[in-house]
Amino acid sequence: MSTERFPLDRRQVFGLAGAGLLGLALSACSQDDPLAKQARAGDNKNYVGGDGTVTEFAKDQRAAARQYQGTLFDGTKVSEKDVLGSVVVMNFWFAACAPCRIEAPDLVKLHKEFAPKGVKFFGVNLRDEKATAEAFEKSFGITYPSFNDKDGQVLLALSGIAPPNSVPATLVFDKQGRVSARIVGELERGTMKTLIQTVLAE
Repeated sequence: MSTERFPLDRRQVFGLAGAGLLGLALSACSQDDPLAKQARAGDNKNYVGGDGTVTEFAKDQRAAARQYQGTLFDGTKVSEKDVLGSVVVMNFWFAACAPCRIEAPDLVKLHKEFAPKGVKFFGVNLRDEKATAEAFEKSFGITYPSFNDKDGQVLLALSGIAPPNSVPATLVFDKQGRVSARIVGELERGTMKTLIQTVLAE
């Protein structure tokens, strides 16, 4: 069972994030990006997006940790055992996903803020060849690694938690490997920061 600490419609999320988020949404990276503009237009082309719903799972209501294993684009194999003891942020994306492009600058900022505190970030790329994924990462300054999940191995292992048909989606895992929070759709940096801080403090 989940507790909706953020029963969140889009206006409430923006209220949490504050004026700084609005500035980020209008940043040069996303403002000039045609797919990002498409997402703001609301026509949902090239992706199936969620509505930004945030679910936070209370500490005593989290499902047991799932086993998963995948291969990063650099060939490194990573499983849940490799990150136990750390808070983990896992973002499902692909390059042609318009809201993925909008939220990318926020993920970069969150990674810079929380990686020094031991939080591990991973992308899970669902569609792209290595060159396409790397071009996206270079364009937005993403330095954390992504799984090459075209075969759906990671997504399948997390089925029932990660929505199979909604991209982007972001999961936060606690230090025991359990999902503590989920965002289905484009994330807001202020909300995501709160979710990470909450589980990091446990």
